[in-house]
Amino acid sequence: MPRLLIIALLVLPISAWALEPETQVAKDEGMRLYGLGIAAESIPLLEPAAEAGDVEAMYYLGEVHRLRHMGLTTEAMAWYLRAAAEGDVYAMLRLFQGGACTAGDRCPEGFEDWHHAALAIAQPQAEAGDPDAMLAMYRIQRMFEASRRAGEWLERAAEAGQPEAQTLLGRQILNGRGWYLTNGRRLGAAEEWLRQAAEQGYVPAMNELASVLANLERYEDAWYWYVQASDNGHINGRQWLGNCYMEPERDFICQVDQDLVKGWAIYYAIDQEVDGTSSRRSLQLRRELISDAERREAEELAGAEWIGREPPLSNFPPRFGY
Repeated sequence: MPRLLIIALLVLPISAWALEPETQVAKDEGMRLYGLGIAAESIPLLEPAAEAGDVEAMYYLGEVHRLRHMGLTTEAMAWYLRAAAEGDVYAMLRLFQGGACTAGDRCPEGFEDWHHAALAIAQPQAEAGDPDAMLAMYRIQRMFEASRRAGEWLERAAEAGQPEAQTLLGRQILNGRGWYLTNGRRLGAAEEWLRQAAEQGYVPAMNELASVLANLERYEDAWYWYVQASDNGHINGRQWLGNCYMEPERDFICQVDQDLVKGWAIYYAIDQEVDGTSSRRSLQLRRELISDAERREAEELAGAEWIGREPPLSNFPPRFGY
């Protein structure tokens, strides 16, 4: 049976790779498009970095090909295998999910299957206190269908300060994890974890925290975190800004006075940068609220202040999502 030799040492890979400037620029643009769900166009932008040895680019090329075809295609497997050969745990888990060993006859050297290889890399580091490895252990134990152990590792990662783990734990609490006497207490427990992640600068947590605070009727705090999410590039946070500046009376979250020009500028900028979003429909629905002269002013404002703003807009898809 052909087997793939894991050439990397048993350590989680370092995602940063010294790339040539033009290759780094292309990779950054590829990752921007990936964050917006524009998968196909990211492929030629990520390939030079992957060919230069960037493990992160290898992994995301695997993700792009897998998501485009809803399964482990030949192209996806090839990139996952290259990332796995460099020690990427999540590439190994994708190979396990897709049956690369059982169906594709591409197995890791010295291991029964890819999730065993991932375990051999992540567990020693997790037990030594590495928060990222703890989060990886959560994913790995789920592959072993060991839900209790997976939950324990998620809690350990969150307690160690890993922001993605804190966000996942907050979401799980919202979705029913644990027992709480009232819904308010459940929301409060989720808030604690989401706030820890948000205060570390983890943008998905900012967006989630704003929603939780709104449900707790703490509207000023909710607005603050939607603004933070927007300032850090989250599409949903940016849409909240546009909505509130155009029609602040429609939601208690909106802690601003009406500014039709600014609101239209924000929605127009989103529509220009992110094809196929709900922003185009939002513009159509609100077109009669604003005069032609105000629209022209807004579109000029969008070009000056909102289009191409850094950091770029993103949906912030998780590294190991669907």
